[in-house]
Amino acid sequence: MKEGIHPQYYPKAKVTCACGERFTVGATVPELHVEICSKCHPFYTGKQSLVDTTGRVERFRARTAKASPIKKVKKVKKARAK
Repeated sequence: MKEGIHPQYYPKAKVTCACGERFTVGATVPELHVEICSKCHPFYTGKQSLVDTTGRVERFRARTAKASPIKKVKKVKKARAK
């Protein structure tokens, strides 16, 4: 590796979460402050709520059916003059 182009590596960088959890990791900065970690993330804690996406297509079709339909304009062919 080239000398002088790589950042300083901190093998025991301290990570502090917004929930209060603290742990160490390897990083290029000595201290990290994060908003969410594995102790408070809903996926890992089992408190994840699933979003019900069923019925979206039906709601869209109902909304478009309520909208005023676009009137089709009938094109009139012009007779050619001879």
